[in-house]
Amino acid sequence: MEFLNSLDAIVGQIGAFAWGPPMLVLLVGTGFWLTFTLRGLQFSKLWYALYLALIKRKEETDEPGDITHFQALMTALSATVGTGNIAGVATAIAIGGPGAMFWMWVTGLVGMATKYAEAVLAVKYREVDANGEMSGGPMYYISKGLKMPWLGTIFAVCAAFAAFGIGNMVQSNSVADAVHATYGISPMITGLTLMLLTAAVILGGIKKIGQVTGLLVPVMIVFYMAGAMYVILANISGVPAAIELIVSQAFNPTAAVGGFAGSTVMLAIRMGVARGVFSNESGLGSAPIAAAAAQTKSPVTQALVSMTQTFIDTIIVCTMTGLVLILTNTWSCGETGAELTTIAFSAGVPGGAHIVTIGLILFAYSTILGWCYYGEKSMEYLLGVKAVMPYRIVFILFVGVGAMAKLSLVWNISDTLNGLMAIPNLIGLLMLSPVVSAETRKYFAENKGGVSTQAQEN
Repeated sequence: MEFLNSLDAIVGQIGAFAWGPPMLVLLVGTGFWLTFTLRGLQFSKLWYALYLALIKRKEETDEPGDITHFQALMTALSATVGTGNIAGVATAIAIGGPGAMFWMWVTGLVGMATKYAEAVLAVKYREVDANGEMSGGPMYYISKGLKMPWLGTIFAVCAAFAAFGIGNMVQSNSVADAVHATYGISPMITGLTLMLLTAAVILGGIKKIGQVTGLLVPVMIVFYMAGAMYVILANISGVPAAIELIVSQAFNPTAAVGGFAGSTVMLAIRMGVARGVFSNESGLGSAPIAAAAAQTKSPVTQALVSMTQTFIDTIIVCTMTGLVLILTNTWSCGETGAELTTIAFSAGVPGGAHIVTIGLILFAYSTILGWCYYGEKSMEYLLGVKAVMPYRIVFILFVGVGAMAKLSLVWNISDTLNGLMAIPNLIGLLMLSPVVSAETRKYFAENKGGVSTQAQEN
């Protein structure tokens, strides 16, 4: 036990370094650089991107790929819309004050450019594996684009093992705790149920995952947003003041109030950026693995769809959580995480605790599905397609383990691996940014006005 405690402390220190200020500056700085080189494409083409993602949805196409644009987006959203939207936002505001929400917006807006670049490279450098399925992501564009296979291997190793933590045991443990606290159900029962539900989907591969997330993710987001919107509309007169508070306290120290100890501008920035990155995963390198499976001939078409993921996750869902916390005036009560969000929803809407618990269950379950795909594709890169099915089986077993385990060490290890994943991916994005710019210029030169010939044909 003493050894585990010591190991936990060591890994925690490494994780704190991996996610320290230099990493956060690199993540956001990459987003700003890509925003500059792409001339603010995430703003000028946002409505067209949303049109491609949510309206212009052709379910069958003869273009290369395994799943539709929409299913690729929902698979990526399944992994990113999770506990960060419920617990992460609450923690950011509880520690950094309302101003942290402003810095989450900044992180999300520049992160859209990062997500766009990741998807361009993922589709451009993807390959067809031995099973006839698409394989792509940072390990491929680093290996093929930068000619650095060793760096791609580092990413794949970190991603394959990080999936067991942040994308598996941490999620099932959060569900088990929430279900036990709200409904008194044993973690063992919750764990076994999650194992069966996970097996029913992931053993069918990306096509099954895409079909399920295509149905589940819109439902879970609308369900959670409906509860948040109820609170916002009930307090609509306070929304302008809430937004003013967010903006003003982003640049001014937040004084102590209630159970809130007060914060500095730097703390607001650090919490907003850290929780924003944790929520939308821009720059982490996970989402482009799903983007590579999309049915498309054009890297830019899927990249436009992919960048809406960050917009939906951070600018819409996280903002609604933040407004609920501020409008109900519960953000300063001294609680953090999912407990704070539960208090806020309970204060603002009848049955608010059930909304948060059910939302957490759906968000965490969808995250498990998305991250299994990320992990298996990373393992496939390392060991070939023969390693995929054994990986899925072990992944399913660890869902049950996570529901019943105490996860301090697991959380620290996975958090550290997530940070280490980002480093090779950011190197790849920065060094291959000319490729992203060239692909973008070519696409819009051929499709003047931003409406692609492919989109029109479909």
